[in-house]
Amino acid sequence: WLGYVAVDLGLRVPGYPEAMSGATSATVHDAAVEFGALGNIFVFLGLAEMASWIGVSQMLQGSGRAPGDFGFGSAYLVGKSEEQIERLKLQEITHCRLAMLAFSGVVTQSVLFDKGFPYF
Repeated sequence: WLGYVAVDLGLRVPGYPEAMSGATSATVHDAAVEFGALGNIFVFLGLAEMASWIGVSQMLQGSGRAPGDFGFGSAYLVGKSEEQIERLKLQEITHCRLAMLAFSGVVTQSVLFDKGFPYF
């Protein structure tokens, strides 16, 4: 959400291609296709998917790894009871779902009203 809104507010990273300088978050896809940047994104996402397949393969072979558990942040759970861990997992799922709804609302408003932030 923050990145989508930041682009519409005019924030750019150093080295941002001049060919895409006038693009908004809703129109940057077409500019990126013309510039050729989406091919790079596709390659990097493909590499990330291939690396994650190792964990998925281990899980399917009975390693005991839970779905979605890539070992990040497990130190945060040390010393917590099973009840606390289950509560944290529920909070994470709930907040992620809310974030997805918020992002889809921002995208919908930016496309429907064709304006920059705050999209109304």
